Amino acid sequence: MWRKSLEGIEIARKAVEAATEQQSSDIVLLDVSKVCTFADYFVICSGDSARQLTAIGDEVEHNLRKLGERPIHHEGTASSGWMLYDYGDVLVHVFNPDQRKFYQLDELWNQATPVLRIQ
Repeated sequence: MWRKSLEGIEIARKAVEAATEQQSSDIVLLDVSKVCTFADYFVICSGDSARQLTAIGDEVEHNLRKLGERPIHHEGTASSGWMLYDYGDVLVHVFNPDQRKFYQLDELWNQATPVLRIQ
């Protein structure tokens, strides 16, 4: 049986660290717990190319796996410009700039509490 060892905020912060290590841009950590029923935190970040999106996603998975965390679900592809990693309480969204602008998650979840923003 797989057992979670980290709290949601710790998973989210580790995902932010991983995205930062891969030079992701416009990283946002939102506390959505008061406005969302399916997650407590969103990590939203951008990469400029499919190669960078892959590197960001791989780094998030690698760093969290070292800590005993695995995504429950993963969808999207680097070539589509959007990838989602579902860690239960934490959703990690990795976008290219066009897809991020299209989906506008920052605006859609503007009632959430910003925890961190790295430009």
